[in-house]
Amino acid sequence: MNLLTFIIAYPILMGVSLLPYPLLYTLSDFLSFLLYRVFRFRLTVVRKNLKLCFPDHSEAELLQIEKDFYKNLCDVFMEMAKNLTISEKEIKKRFVFENMELINAHEEKGESTILLLGHYSNWEGMLSIGYHLLGKGYGVYSPLKNKYFNNLISKYREKHKAYLLSRFKTVDFIRSNEKNGKYGLYGFINDQSPRLKPKNYWRSFMGTVVPVFTGADRLAKEFNFPVYYTEINRIKRGHYIAKVSLLVKDPSQCKENEITDLFTDKLEAQINKDPSQYLWSHNRFKHKHFAPATAPQ
Repeated sequence: MNLLTFIIAYPILMGVSLLPYPLLYTLSDFLSFLLYRVFRFRLTVVRKNLKLCFPDHSEAELLQIEKDFYKNLCDVFMEMAKNLTISEKEIKKRFVFENMELINAHEEKGESTILLLGHYSNWEGMLSIGYHLLGKGYGVYSPLKNKYFNNLISKYREKHKAYLLSRFKTVDFIRSNEKNGKYGLYGFINDQSPRLKPKNYWRSFMGTVVPVFTGADRLAKEFNFPVYYTEINRIKRGHYIAKVSLLVKDPSQCKENEITDLFTDKLEAQINKDPSQYLWSHNRFKHKHFAPATAPQ
C-alpha cells in the first residue's frame, strides 16, 4: 500500500513542483478554498486552538486569522512540493538568512551548535541553510512510516546540503561526531506535543499549560553547544527572511529547562506578532487536561 500511494502521488508532486510560481500560487488559492470551505480540514482544531490562545480577540479578529492561516498553510504545502525541483539560485533568492556569520564563527573554531525554531511561517525553507554553512546541517526529525516518501524527502534535502537525522539516533550520532572531532549544526523544530510521561516538563504555552519537549535543551547542556533561535517571517508571498539570534551562549550555566523556557518565550512573541503564520491545525493542546497542579503557569 505504501508503494502504491507513492506511485500515485509522486507524479502529482513533480507536476506541481514544475509549475511556474504564478500558477503555483493560483493552485494554492484553490487548495485553500477546498481545505477551508469545502473539506473544512481540521477546522474544529484550528478554531479551538485560536479561541484558547486569544480569548480576548473578537470573532471577526479570529475569523481573519483563521482565513489567513489556511492561505499560509497551502502556500507552505505548494512550496514544499516546489522544493523537489527548485534550484540553488532560486531558493537562495526566496529564502534569505540573516546573521549566519554567528553560526559560521563557531564552525571556524570546529564547534557545533544547536538551532531551534517552531512551526511558524515556512519552516520547510530551512532546508537551504546548508548553502550558508561551512560544515553540515542536520535536521532532527521523526522518520515517516512510508519509507518511499521518507527516502524522497531525504534525497531532495541532501540536494540542498541539508541532512535528516532520526530523533532515535540523534544522541549516538552527536556523541560519535564529538568523539571524532566533527562539528555540525543540529536543528530542532521544538514546539511539537510530546507523549505523556511521568517526567514530562509542563509549562504555559500561549496561556495554556502543556507538556513541552526538552530533548534539545538536555543535549545542549550535555555537550555545551551554543543554542540559537531562528525567527522566520514572510516578507511577501513566496519570500522569507530567517533571522538567526543567540539564545544561550553557555548552556552549562543554565538551570533545568531554562533553554526550553527561553525558546518558548521567543516563539510566543513571534506568534503574537502575526498569529496567521503559525501551524494552528496541529492539536498542540490535546494534553492540557492532564496538567499537574504544580506546573509553572
